[in-house]
Amino acid sequence: MRILQIIPSISLVYGGPSQMVLGLSAALAAKNIDVTIITTDSNGDIGQLPLDVPLNQPIQQNGYQIIYFRCYPWRRYKFSLSLLQWLNENARQFDLAHIHALFSPVTTFAATIARYHKLPYIMRPCGMLDPADLQKKKRLKRIYATLLEGPNLAGAAAIHFTSKEEAKISERFGLGSTGKMPVPRDLVIPLGVRAGLFPQRLRESEVPIILFMSRIEPKKGLNLLIPALESILASGIEFHFILAGSNPQDADYETQIKVQIQNSSLAKYTRITGFVSGDLKLELLTKADLFVLPSYYENFGIAVAEAMAAGVAVAISDRIHIAEDIQQAEAGWVGPLEVGAIANSIKSALLNPQERQRRGLNGQEYARKHYNWEAIAQQTIDAYQEILSSIAEGRSKKEEGRGKKQ
Repeated sequence: MRILQIIPSISLVYGGPSQMVLGLSAALAAKNIDVTIITTDSNGDIGQLPLDVPLNQPIQQNGYQIIYFRCYPWRRYKFSLSLLQWLNENARQFDLAHIHALFSPVTTFAATIARYHKLPYIMRPCGMLDPADLQKKKRLKRIYATLLEGPNLAGAAAIHFTSKEEAKISERFGLGSTGKMPVPRDLVIPLGVRAGLFPQRLRESEVPIILFMSRIEPKKGLNLLIPALESILASGIEFHFILAGSNPQDADYETQIKVQIQNSSLAKYTRITGFVSGDLKLELLTKADLFVLPSYYENFGIAVAEAMAAGVAVAISDRIHIAEDIQQAEAGWVGPLEVGAIANSIKSALLNPQERQRRGLNGQEYARKHYNWEAIAQQTIDAYQEILSSIAEGRSKKEEGRGKKQ
């Protein structure tokens, strides 16, 4: 099988979607699948990739290949005309395309090109069909969906959701309700993490460390987390708080959060690191006693899964779509989106170190079993093969029908 992965950017500053494509591609390659990623050179707040990274030509990496294309003419929207030209010329070389993201011009037109060349494709919405996410730029998205993304979804071989809850609540723009547009099948395949590759957990301080590690944007619930942490300090419970993350698309909000912390009682207990990756990210996860993420919505929550894989107990909101899994596994604390409830979850974790450790180990075991890239790659390959077999069978029946008419 020759599989094409299409995504606006694989820069890690954009978070989970980029990590997913890189991890999945490596896992698929390890199972002898021929994988090519096409993407733009967008690199968040850094602007673009280093000048010595070749463009428009394959770069071999971890068993698969990546081709970067220059963002032009709309860098802000991660749009690349040369990527679409390449796809138009090469689409027929692949068996199937896996397209990651909606409401992004480069993936929108990539799906249109795939349909034109009869290249089967899977759409992964990355949470963008969540009713809460659709409230942002609501009118514009409704028009965009009617003209472009509705037909793209209707023409997809499948829609890839990363949790059952995401599939359940996602908007489909009326697919199937009128009988005019087909309903693509749902694939529910979770994201993966590097389970089992974390070093032994470190204890350097008797004061517990609370870690927030995600993009700094309004949906992450920092407006609730900060007052919750302030109330815990006011009750006489001390901790160290690490805020790790950035927001290349909304620097003003990131600055607002930093200023809010600097002007609060949290200031002397907080370390702000900015975006982290590699060894520093591993170090923070191995030192943390509790991972927090009170998001308003998350279609999966890759940062939560990474914390679980590292053996860190989590305290999250019930709006994160793997919350039910965490409750069943007893891997952390889950509560509603209220300052008091968030504070109570964190307090319970801080005041019960043995229970915190037990839940962290439960989470690590769950991640090892369910967020293992090898298993996820096999699920994905099975889905690819089933889709291609179904398409081949459908074509065969059509040809047989034509033969009978003749």
